[in-house]
Amino acid sequence: MAARNYGQYCGVVRALELVGERWTLLIVRDLLVGPRRYSDLKNGLSRIPTNILSDRLKELQGAGLVRRVPVPSCGLVYELTSYGRELEDVILALGRWGFKAMGEPREGDEVTAGSLSMALRTAFDAEAAARVPPTVFTLHLGDVTLVARSAEGRLDVVVGGEAPSSPGEVDAVEFAAGPRLRELIAGTLSPQEAERSGAVHVLDGDARLLERFASLFHLDGAVVA
Repeated sequence: MAARNYGQYCGVVRALELVGERWTLLIVRDLLVGPRRYSDLKNGLSRIPTNILSDRLKELQGAGLVRRVPVPSCGLVYELTSYGRELEDVILALGRWGFKAMGEPREGDEVTAGSLSMALRTAFDAEAAARVPPTVFTLHLGDVTLVARSAEGRLDVVVGGEAPSSPGEVDAVEFAAGPRLRELIAGTLSPQEAERSGAVHVLDGDARLLERFASLFHLDGAVVA
């Protein structure tokens, strides 16, 4: 099914033959957030031509990375197989590497629920999270709303919904942010500076929890481009 054949016997080469085509890894990224209908994938990747999306999904199914399953409330959805989910560490590593070169948003750049959800998972520090009480962060970025719950070193992210709760959980903050959220995660903008400058606006809850957000969601190194 590979559209490319590099003519070399190598694991990297085989991986590129399977997922190296344009848009393929972004489809995988969005499916890592959860199963998606065809229309959900198209809405999340607004610039992908419909024929390319169909082709990529067929290729991923043919490679055993994606399957199509019926869901009573949604009809047919696409989901990753266990083999496909093994790409999660690859996607997160690429996200950490690419973060350093993001720079300012380019004209027309969009933030989607899938991209923001994976960005939080990329930046999440599980070891730091294991040392602090369970916390719920509700984040609004443009039209995207995510609820991220950190507890016992684990992160659950719900798109536009409510995070699962646990008895006695009280630490929560809701805030809105813009593109400068990237600087907060990079450590080049402190939580206090972010709030003072309007880069982050606390809507509800304890504003001091922005410090905890910065300690749990961070990537080493300043933005370089």
